[in-house]
Amino acid sequence: MAPLKLVRARMLVLIGISSVLVACSTAPQITRIHEIPESADLPYKKILVITLFSAFDPRRYLEDEIVKKMAEFGVDAVASTSMMDSKTPVTRETFLAMVDKIGADAVLVTHLESLQTSGKVKGMRPEATYNLRPTYYYNVFSVDLQEYREPPAVDMMHTLTLMSELYSARNREPVWAIESYSKVAQKHDVVKDYSIFVIEAKAIVDFMVKDKLIAH
Repeated sequence: MAPLKLVRARMLVLIGISSVLVACSTAPQITRIHEIPESADLPYKKILVITLFSAFDPRRYLEDEIVKKMAEFGVDAVASTSMMDSKTPVTRETFLAMVDKIGADAVLVTHLESLQTSGKVKGMRPEATYNLRPTYYYNVFSVDLQEYREPPAVDMMHTLTLMSELYSARNREPVWAIESYSKVAQKHDVVKDYSIFVIEAKAIVDFMVKDKLIAH
């Protein structure tokens, strides 16, 4: 399965995806970049779902959402992260063994293709406390002022492109591929927002249904 060589070739590019994928996103723009060949053995009913990010948890989150979305169409999909942990080698051999174990007829691989990030500094509002004390003079007070200032925060904007590629397990050849383009806003005061996983999964699976790649 030649495409799984991307595991080695592109893992170094994926630094930062774990922080991007906990931000707010709108529906991505989808572009088909590989037309379905006439010889394709579709539709597919048993799919191994693989996500290649630098961190294990974001891989698991996206895979699980894709699997759940496929289940809505009656597709028996399996997340690769359900069959491994963070210490399992991310290699071609690992995934081929999974294909054989579950009897998959197709493999869906999603990986980060490009990431651009810009930031906007946001000044934080200072907090002040006052301590009033009377003096010996009528209606005159002594005032102690303490002011607390936070360091400036940064709101981030990420331009993110994911590529999803579908391969036939029978002939180990690419069947279909799309690019998913999103702009992701990451506010300084939002710790985690996993909505982008749901949004990306829906966009990917809906496009697969549109192209009649999965039986439903």
